[in-house]
Formats: sequence, structure tokens, C-alpha cells
Amino acid sequence: MDNIKIGKYIAENRKKKNMTQEQLAEKIGVTSKTISRWENGNYMPDISLLKPLSEELDITLNDLLSGEKVEKEKYQEKLEENIINTINYSNKKVAEKNNSISLLLVVFGVLCTITAMSIFPSDSSWGGIYSVFGGIISFIGICKLTNKFKRCKRLLICTTYLIVFMIALVIIDYISVVNIHQAPRFSYSKIYNQNMIEYKAPFYNVYRINYDTKNEYYIIDTEKKYTQDTIPVVPFNREKSGIDNIIKYKNKYVGNNSNDGNLLNSLPLSEYGLVFEIDSENLGLIVDYHITDWYINDDMYVERALIYNSVSIFSLIDNVQYINYNFAGKSYKIERTKVQELYPNYNKINENEINEDNFNIYLESKINDDAFIKDIFNKLFM
Repeated sequence: MDNIKIGKYIAENRKKKNMTQEQLAEKIGVTSKTISRWENGNYMPDISLLKPLSEELDITLNDLLSGEKVEKEKYQEKLEENIINTINYSNKKVAEKNNSISLLLVVFGVLCTITAMSIFPSDSSWGGIYSVFGGIISFIGICKLTNKFKRCKRLLICTTYLIVFMIALVIIDYISVVNIHQAPRFSYSKIYNQNMIEYKAPFYNVYRINYDTKNEYYIIDTEKKYTQDTIPVVPFNREKSGIDNIIKYKNKYVGNNSNDGNLLNSLPLSEYGLVFEIDSENLGLIVDYHITDWYINDDMYVERALIYNSVSIFSLIDNVQYINYNFAGKSYKIERTKVQELYPNYNKINENEINEDNFNIYLESKINDDAFIKDIFNKLFM
């Protein structure tokens, strides 16, 4: 059907009836803007409006759909042509409507998935549920969009979309786990064990240590080389305080306030706040923590932290000779000479500058050994 030709014919017959666009619009129950669009050839009247429109203009449906007065000898021929054109036009409109609905389903499903991953916490099952729900909705939309294709091609497109969508979810989830340090949304298993949660996700495992505490940290095991018995577990935030992070503060001299401050703020106990000063004459560090020591000393946390901090500071700042740790209730002092003499394998930790593997073997792995902590703390601090 020729929209422009039909539009001009509508305008011509409206004017013959001495009607304005507003008057014609009122008679058939549409807006004057709709009449204007018809007459400009931008849109075709809805099929349900063809009969009332032709009656108001005193023309036949055949004339209206032809865009001109049909001669009697061509009437039957034109009628058949217009019926076919109308059916084709109707089918086209239905297909466009279905495509619009299908596209809307795809967009809604994708937005639902994105929203679910943005709103719900990573360890909430609702985030995964709504993400999968969004995937199903978008998959239905894709299936409807591909209705016009042959079965094999349609099956290939739909299957490919589903696979790509699922892979994209897993990749986005993994990127979030690595960059934001959060629990995986699409883990198929969650195992609790004292202060640890193990998440088993496709292709990798995640260990959430000290969960729901100030010292929570994550270990992402892409090689699946750890178990709950072998995973490095310490009572502080290993991402912040581990040697992989604090080694960047290695310095020959105490007195670089920025470096010293960054190191102290990365070590255990910094989560409670601190200030420090430097004894330049005697090469010492005085650290004042904003908390009482006994208040936070569940499971010897203070003793573990002070041993870890002391060995770390003496290993990373070459000329520090002593450290004073001051709490609201008590003070602790430790000297480099005592650590060098009494801390087991201190020389192995500091061979060739600092050995990160030995640091983890002889310091980090010892932090959870209660007997070792009691013994060495009494030797170094008492």
C-alpha cells in the first residue's frame, strides 16, 4: 500500500466534506495529530479505523486502500489486490509488534541481571536468582526474535546466546571477585568452617577469611591448590598486612614519615587508629594506638599482632633500633638486638634483603601457633 497516495486521498476527501482535521478526528475517535500523520503519509490508519474513516469520507474501503477512485471495470481486481495488501500490512504490523515485545524482553532481562548484580550483596542468593531470572527473560526474547528463521538456525542462535550469556555472567562475577574482593555470586557450594567460608565457583575457589570482622580478607584460588587445611589463615587482614603488600615499604632509614606511616597503617592493630613519632636520635619508633590492649585481646590478638609488627618493621626498615607500642592501659617495648638474637630463623627471613617465602614460613605461619606466641612474646617483650 502507498501511504503517501492514501494520505493525499484522505486529505482530498476530507476537504470535499468541508471538515477540518480536528472535526474528522473527533468523529472517528482519534487526535488531530493522528489525522495529520495519515495525510502526510507517515502512518497508515489502524485496520479497525478503516471502515469508520471511509464512512465519514463517503468513500468505499476499496477506494480508500487504493488511494483513488476505482473504476468499475477494475473494481474486482483492485479489491483482491487491496485485500492481499491489507493482509500483508497486518502481518507486518503484527511482526513488528512481536519484535518490539521480544526486544523489550531482551532489554528487560539484561537490565534485570545488571540491577540484581548491582543491588544485592555478592553473598546474597537473591542476586544470583534474579540474575538467572533476567537471563531466562532475555533468552525468551531472543527465541521470539528468531521465530522467522528456520528451526536449525533458530536453535543455533538461541543456544549460542544462552552460552554467551552464562559465560559473560561468570566472567563479570570473576572480575568483581578479583577487583572488588567479594564473594562469588555464582558459587555452587558454600562451606563454613570457624572463621572461614569457602566458595566453590566454576573454574576457581574463593576463601573468605575472618568473615564479618574488621580483618576480613579473600584468597582467590584459581589453581585450586589450597584446601581449608592448607589455606594461609591469619587473624588480621592478609591482603593489607601480608608481605606481598608491605614489602613496597622497604626502606633503609627510619624518618621517612610517609613511608613509615604507610607501613604502620598497613600492619595489624592499625584498624583501631594510631599516631606515631620518630626518635631520630636513638633511631626508634613510638606508636600510640587509640584503644586499650586488653579490650581487643581475644585469643591473644595483641601478642600475635605485636610480634608480627615488630619482625615486619625490623625487616623492612633497616636502621630502626627499638619500637615502643603504647595502648591506653599498657606499653610494650622491643629492641632489634633481641629480635635478631631470639626470634627463630630471623636471619633466614632477611637473607638477601628480605625473603618473602621465608617471611611466610617463619613469621606468618607461626602467628596461629599459641605455644610459639606465648614463648616468643615472653622472651622479646618481658
